Amino acid sequence: MRMFEKVSRIEEDIKLPERSTAYSAGYDFFAIEYTEIKPIEHDVEIAQSMYGATGVEVLHENTKPTMVRTGVKVKMPEDEFLMLVNRSSNPSKKNLILANGVGIIDADYYGNSDNDGEMMFPFYNVGKEPIVIKKGDKLGQGIFMKYGLTDNDNAEGERVGGFGSTGK
Repeated sequence: MRMFEKVSRIEEDIKLPERSTAYSAGYDFFAIEYTEIKPIEHDVEIAQSMYGATGVEVLHENTKPTMVRTGVKVKMPEDEFLMLVNRSSNPSKKNLILANGVGIIDADYYGNSDNDGEMMFPFYNVGKEPIVIKKGDKLGQGIFMKYGLTDNDNAEGERVGGFGSTGK
């Protein structure tokens, strides 16, 4: 079974992911709330001390992505994952990039105890001005993919949390 559902904390109706055309590979995801994404902080002073050059900037060490909520979880077969990718227009028109490049949602992320499996888009704003995401704006796409296992795979662990929990 493969389906999108709203997470349990959401009471109002929300727009679930959908494909825009009959031949679209990806399901469009939508924001469920107003979110302002501030430009990433650059640290010119550190860059000058590291590289000895002016006009060079590096990301400030405390820069964190802005998590944009979808209110959606996904149920899928055990041998699949959902790949979350950016919209092609986000980097060029809004200066938004995904912090992780590509998001991978595993089948066991569904309904986890930390956040009920809610998928979020972690954005960096690489522009100079804040970007406003409004409720209902398209964020990115999700594409279902199958994956294989090696003949000697022996993974037996169980998910114990939500976003980023398998790396803890």
